Amino acid sequence: MKLLIVEDEPGIVNFLKQGFEEEGYQVNSAHDGEKGLDMAVSNNYDVLLLDWMVPGLSGIEICRAFRKVNKNVPVIFLTAKDEVADVVFGLQAGANDYIKKPFHFEELLERVKVQLRPVSGEHEVFCIGSIRLDTGTHQVFKQNEEIHLTQKEFSLLEYLLRHKGKACRRTQIIEHVWDINFDYSSGVIDVYINALRKKLRLDETDNYIQTIRGVGYIVKE
Repeated sequence: MKLLIVEDEPGIVNFLKQGFEEEGYQVNSAHDGEKGLDMAVSNNYDVLLLDWMVPGLSGIEICRAFRKVNKNVPVIFLTAKDEVADVVFGLQAGANDYIKKPFHFEELLERVKVQLRPVSGEHEVFCIGSIRLDTGTHQVFKQNEEIHLTQKEFSLLEYLLRHKGKACRRTQIIEHVWDINFDYSSGVIDVYINALRKKLRLDETDNYIQTIRGVGYIVKE
């Protein structure tokens, strides 16, 4: 697997490079946004790790530009920002996941592995109201308009639709959507739910994704 790190702190780059190379990854790095974007679009990487704040183009700008030419390669933000609005902003720019600094290498490694797991080849269609999700084409529509979701947003919506009418606990969502069984902040779920609601333009008349306080979420008409 080939991985690109765009980060301007040499200590973090060396730490990550050593860790991933020990795990068998081929690692390249860039210390500024312009070089990072050029490398991202000029090479075939399996994952991009982008620091939010790098000289030149920011991680957000890199992600947006990269998504114009490549919608499939996973992008993970490395960021000190932890406000929900900032995280949603990053996800809406096209990121698949984020991890807050400081972090443990083992957690980042697990998140990278999750993004690299193959998608099932099954073909099913799930609907609720005017929303339709097709697992075969990996598309989501609201009425006749295609809604562009990140890979993780799609997986979360698919999981909720598969369990339509049933309460989905936070621990279940983390285990099945993120495929992580260790202590993982369930706050990330709220960030993705908010992003889904905004992209699907859900309001009081079609509030299909409902919060169950102290439990998790449920999708129902």
